[in-house]
Amino acid sequence: MVHSPITPDSNAGQFIERLGYAGLIPFVVLAFFMWIVTPEAHPFVAIALSAYGATIASFLGGIHWGIGLRHNAPQRKLHMVWGVVPSLVSWIAVMMPAYAGLPLLAVLLVACYLVDRKTWPEAGLRDWMTMRFRLTVVSTLACLLGAAAT
Repeated sequence: MVHSPITPDSNAGQFIERLGYAGLIPFVVLAFFMWIVTPEAHPFVAIALSAYGATIASFLGGIHWGIGLRHNAPQRKLHMVWGVVPSLVSWIAVMMPAYAGLPLLAVLLVACYLVDRKTWPEAGLRDWMTMRFRLTVVSTLACLLGAAAT
């Protein structure tokens, strides 16, 4: 059975794009809250932003496992090894104070994008790179703005 690729301009692609952009809502809201909440609530918002950033970075690593598990996966070993790196770095970032962990997550999100930019086209995901770039910019800025509020 041959599957047609899901591209951003297909109906399924539009749904996926909406989900991707909706995933930015917690980043934006929590980064904003970092600046306005009371000092008592600040640690809870900081851990929420850190945990969400870590969850997303781990998700990005999981995409590589999905690519690597395909029978004809290009660069299978790279995808499998890289796929665990975001989870491990995220785990460390969440255990750090927000002023240090959030910048680490920002760097990790950029690193994930750079790896994806090199590997996704060969895996047939080139059409998603524009969205992927936008998601990285907003999520990275949210982490950095959140860190600046600590």
